[in-house]
Amino acid sequence: MPTTLAASYVARLAADGTRNLVTNAASLMLLLRSGAVDLPVSVDDGTLGHSYVTSPHSAYVLYARDEIALLGLGRMRLAADAVLRTLSGLLRSMRLNRAVHLDNWLLSTNLHGCWDGAGLAGMRQLLADRFPDHFLIIRSLDPWTCPALLDAVRHDGWTLLPARQVWVTDDLAGQWLPRGQTRADAKALRRSGLHTGRADALTERDCARIADLYRQLYVGRYSAINPIFTPDFIQAAAAIGLLTFLVARDGQGQIMAFSALRSAGGVGTVPLMGYDMTRPQGEGLYRIASYMAADTAMRAGLRFHGSAGAGEFKRSRGAHGVIEYMAVDARHLSAPRRAGLALLAAGLNAFMKPMLERNGW
Repeated sequence: MPTTLAASYVARLAADGTRNLVTNAASLMLLLRSGAVDLPVSVDDGTLGHSYVTSPHSAYVLYARDEIALLGLGRMRLAADAVLRTLSGLLRSMRLNRAVHLDNWLLSTNLHGCWDGAGLAGMRQLLADRFPDHFLIIRSLDPWTCPALLDAVRHDGWTLLPARQVWVTDDLAGQWLPRGQTRADAKALRRSGLHTGRADALTERDCARIADLYRQLYVGRYSAINPIFTPDFIQAAAAIGLLTFLVARDGQGQIMAFSALRSAGGVGTVPLMGYDMTRPQGEGLYRIASYMAADTAMRAGLRFHGSAGAGEFKRSRGAHGVIEYMAVDARHLSAPRRAGLALLAAGLNAFMKPMLERNGW
């Protein structure tokens, strides 16, 4: 029987099939055990078009295209499209999507918890021997969430690629709670008449509703490259304790907004959130969903990782930005693929990282 969260999660993915839980991911999921550490590992054969949680091409090209469409860059749009076509050609030629992701939970943010990089060199060699034609990747590395792991990755010689800017809060009680915007969010919740709380027993109807609300927001409004979670994933994530679901229900018990809190190593984050987008914006359902997550994290004594996007919303509630990286290792691969990785790293560090910091994306 599985004895850790990672083991339980991988066992469920193996039993149900990855696509039946995350419809735009097709990874083979394995469990890597090293001493007392259990880590989920995703293996992909290079197929294009899957979610960015398993596809670097989607993360750097397809998601960026969707972001450009939302931002509306005017005359800069043609230049941006040209850059993305060049980048896409590079990633295809080096076959970056043929990859093994270490400690990959198929979520927007992989919280690495208490893993400080112990055993990393041995894990790298094991995976390189087992998958000699695959890049090795670790997502969601930053100096705020996992400084020791980031240092271990650097020390072990991995290549760091800037991935996105994320919004983090060191002390919710001191930096989030006193803010005027936070008080306004709490007021919106009180006025809504919604009943909020932790959903410890999700019904089949609840799971379907949560999956639909998430999809309305993250897939319908933002990008189909976001992971698409099924009701079965919602049920599994709740049952094994991967996510804690916080819900706001109306008088008939219908879920109108939700947040799914993931916590590890003293940090909380919300990889899934959603609300009824057919309702008027003035009801503040997004603000209510965000408030529930931060309030629950604060009461649990967690630091808070607010993920990427909505930078002004998060800054006004006490968050600050840090650059998140993707670590890639290619030392076991051919010279052309290694050269492609070096070129990619140079370009992203020279242009993408300053752009993220400057624009607050």
